[in-house]
Amino acid sequence: MTTTRSSAQHGFPKGRRIAAALLVSTLGGAALVACNAEAKDSQPAKASGKTVGETAGDAKITWGKCPPLAEGQTRDPHLACGTLKVPLDYQDPGGKKIDVAVSRLSTAKPGKRHGVLLLNPGGPALGGLGMPETMASTLPKSVLDRYDLIGFDPRGVAHSTPQSCGLQDPSVAGLFPYPAADGSITKNVALAEAAAKQCADTVGKNLRYYSTANTARDMDRIRQALGEKKISYWGQSYGTYLGAVYRSLFQNRTDRMVLEGNVDPTKVWADQVADTWGKGMADRFPDAARVAAAQAGTLKLGTDVAEVTRTYLALADRLDRTPAVIPGAPVPLDGALLRNMTYALLQHNDTLPMLAKFWKAADNLTHGSTTAADNEVLKEVFAATPTSPGIPADNQATMFMALTCGDAEWPHDVDGYAARTTADREKWPLTAGMPANIWACAYWDKPAEATVKIAKGGPRNTLILQNRRDNATPWEGGVGLHKSLGDGSAFVGVDNGGHYVYGAGSACADKATVGFLTTGHLPDKDVHCTDVTQK
Repeated sequence: MTTTRSSAQHGFPKGRRIAAALLVSTLGGAALVACNAEAKDSQPAKASGKTVGETAGDAKITWGKCPPLAEGQTRDPHLACGTLKVPLDYQDPGGKKIDVAVSRLSTAKPGKRHGVLLLNPGGPALGGLGMPETMASTLPKSVLDRYDLIGFDPRGVAHSTPQSCGLQDPSVAGLFPYPAADGSITKNVALAEAAAKQCADTVGKNLRYYSTANTARDMDRIRQALGEKKISYWGQSYGTYLGAVYRSLFQNRTDRMVLEGNVDPTKVWADQVADTWGKGMADRFPDAARVAAAQAGTLKLGTDVAEVTRTYLALADRLDRTPAVIPGAPVPLDGALLRNMTYALLQHNDTLPMLAKFWKAADNLTHGSTTAADNEVLKEVFAATPTSPGIPADNQATMFMALTCGDAEWPHDVDGYAARTTADREKWPLTAGMPANIWACAYWDKPAEATVKIAKGGPRNTLILQNRRDNATPWEGGVGLHKSLGDGSAFVGVDNGGHYVYGAGSACADKATVGFLTTGHLPDKDVHCTDVTQK
């Protein structure tokens, strides 16, 4: 291993460009269905990878240059890119085709090559063309000698026939439904219905085919185009669900699979949000509160976790009632933005000091007493995110909804959401009722096909990596995935915080991961790593 994955390598450098940080979450999914779609358009497709779009004799990739990057970004000149034509609808393989953008970093050595390692960074709806570069900088030579690294933008995302609802607020964070200061969800109901209608009117029913199941089928087309009998896979966050779906649809074509920061596939997707996010935040928040308390003399947010927590909750409530103007920023700082910022910066241990300083700057902002240091923190946190050419501004927000609304039906009763939100606000004050609140998914029709049933058992070829205090995909997600896969998986749990396990300070977890990828051998029993060292 050469270097560890920094927050910069995941698109949010040390607290800057927070909008990019908010792209990483615990959700995942499937196909957006137009609100007024006819019932005949919602008939389930066959879930078996063998029966849906099996033949792909024309699958091929012509390698060449990669798409242009956002201003100021660079890429490895050895990274090659190409596009693959796949069916929009695998029930109609001879019908409309869409593009899937694929990248390759040829790192395997002759005589040592085992195959390809397909990569997905999660999101949901994060582009993955650059992921081979990121992983090449973190993996040891023993792994790189055995695999060519393959990235791809999932269908509908970035350079893969990108989709857009034309949303006025293009940020994923804008979709997170925080209630009003008094707990009312009236505005959330209106916004959810408007977002659903906007997508239905703008994109229409074709967006239903941009699903997790179809993305898994695209992955098998990539396998065929590469000429591989099997593929190995490393998925992070939402990518763990995508990997579990691929493994279930194409079990005989799955080689070695690493799933990191995991989604429980039995909670797709309303339950995943409502049942885990509050506890995940409660488990992780004390790590940041301790960092703030250690600087009580300068930050003055509290001398222990309990006091810092009270200060934070009071700050969030104050911003809910009276948003504060941020110098040079296009939007004010309200309670929702404070919470979203906190959620994002909790995903890495190395951004916790920045988070504590941000809380202090926000607190001073509400009192009109910001210092020069506060202004520098706010400037760094709210720096504009460069946009990549040819990708709609709301592409990820559009696909976030498409994926989270389409794999399984969400409840539709507004009163039920209101009741659950009230209860959730009381139980988990740090998330203020948002996870249980009404999302745009409440206004979608039934998914285009049945949720893929995750296959239990099968070949023992999947390594699950999970941190104990992961606010984005909490511990329970990893446990649930391990239970769903049964004897087909091995579990490595780490006493650490943050969203990433490999390269984040545990030699125990890193050894298990590298050993599996190089030899194919999984730990004989569950492993619990307690050797984390912070940098």
